[in-house]
Amino acid sequence: MSSLNETVNVPRRVATVIMNSLKGGVVPRIGLPYITVGREREIQALLHDLALIADGGASFRFLVGRYGAGKSFLLQTIRTHAMGNGFVVCDADLSPERRLQGRQGQGLATYRELMRNLSTKTKPEGGALTLVLDRWISSVQTQTAADTGLLDDDPAFAKAVEARIFDVVRSLEELVHGYDFARLLVQYYRAHREGDEEVKSRVIRWFRGEYRTKTEARQELGVSVIVTDDDWYDYLKVFALFLKGAGYQGLLVLIDELVNLSKIPNAITRQYNYEKILAMYNDTLQGKARYLGVIMGGTPQAIEDRRRGVYSYEALRSRLTQGRFAQEGLVDMLAPVIRLEPLTYEELLVLAEKLADIHAGLFGYERTLTEEDLAAFLRIEFGRVGAETHLTPREVIRDFIELLDILCQNPDATVEDLLRSQDFSYARPPEPGESGMLIAGSAVAHGGVSQNASELARDGVFPAVGTVAGESSVALDGASMDEGALPASARTAGRQGNSDVRYAADPFAGSARSQDGNPFAGFDF
Repeated sequence: MSSLNETVNVPRRVATVIMNSLKGGVVPRIGLPYITVGREREIQALLHDLALIADGGASFRFLVGRYGAGKSFLLQTIRTHAMGNGFVVCDADLSPERRLQGRQGQGLATYRELMRNLSTKTKPEGGALTLVLDRWISSVQTQTAADTGLLDDDPAFAKAVEARIFDVVRSLEELVHGYDFARLLVQYYRAHREGDEEVKSRVIRWFRGEYRTKTEARQELGVSVIVTDDDWYDYLKVFALFLKGAGYQGLLVLIDELVNLSKIPNAITRQYNYEKILAMYNDTLQGKARYLGVIMGGTPQAIEDRRRGVYSYEALRSRLTQGRFAQEGLVDMLAPVIRLEPLTYEELLVLAEKLADIHAGLFGYERTLTEEDLAAFLRIEFGRVGAETHLTPREVIRDFIELLDILCQNPDATVEDLLRSQDFSYARPPEPGESGMLIAGSAVAHGGVSQNASELARDGVFPAVGTVAGESSVALDGASMDEGALPASARTAGRQGNSDVRYAADPFAGSARSQDGNPFAGFDF
């Protein structure tokens, strides 16, 4: 098997960020091309949206998937693609302090986070607002010099540049809040020309939404408006149009952790936030916004919960719900909601191989894991009951990186010994309360009879492979079962924290993929 390090040299800093981020369960903001696998259809659909935005249109998408399914990873992948194609990208994670609307400035806090994370190809780590404005002025000066032949010290040159500046800002004045936005752009240009750093910093503060009162803005800048909780989205629309005039393809807004809106305790406040989503959705799809794309990420519960989720707002539910022709096995990547499917065995195998190569290159050892070792690891991971529908890439990646770390630090250990060990433990599902894929508690129901798990293991029903802390739901042979369906003794044992967990004997038994005992038979690696 060829090693990735033989063809791709991953910088040490990037490799460190990749390993630390993935082991911590978060998505790295750099180095994504080295570890991206799968999601071709989703990426192509979102790239189609980027082409639409560059042509003067707008788009709005929801990415829906369970915790750890790859929503944030896909958002960061699209972020990287967009910056590489000349877009300006801003992103923010919602939280109790950052919402789309709020009485205590939570909406404005989201706007400030978006502006703080404003990124371009040359400044991908964020904080690119000043760079964008300075590049715009420099490009106007360069174009003016090329068209007129005037020199920088010629008085006519400054007038010609200012005339071009006004041509750009005049196109913004027809938008809501566009007039004040244009005035501030002119102020920034004049301060840039005169070398007045104080005025430039004041304008930057205004664009970032850092002025708290209109009086303060009027005294320092001469404008009587500021960015507020109610109108911050209008300024994003103005900013998107300005970016096109500044030489960029458009603005892409990424908002993750939509689940925090469904956690808002006050029903009226939740509705106000969903109204803001509706306004953004209508603007982009009706053509009122230009050169603007919005992608929001959330869990199925955050979207589909009729009581607290997005679907609790009837106007959104009627727009986003699937039509009558949608059915399992058929996908519509042109719909506003993209539901992420689990990664396949082959894709996870490729990902594991990439991670093994990066890990070996980072710590300076020769990779010894073979394709058979990787397949054996995945076979055990998919050996969990319910893994076909509940296993997420986050859990597999965390387990695999832990395996690599242990092998690296313990030269005497072998992958065969670790995988066969009775002490081998899996990464816990990230959120408690979700339907689990583990069998928890000291007793389970099997064949209608309450039976101790260790007895079932001895009887060969399923082997005791790993131990994890107890979960609130159980599954046998792929069938999920609520805790209430268990005998009282089993429920009591689970609540008392008994951590024995058992896994199905062979999840591939009887399937076409279990030929000759090889779960990956028939796959073309």
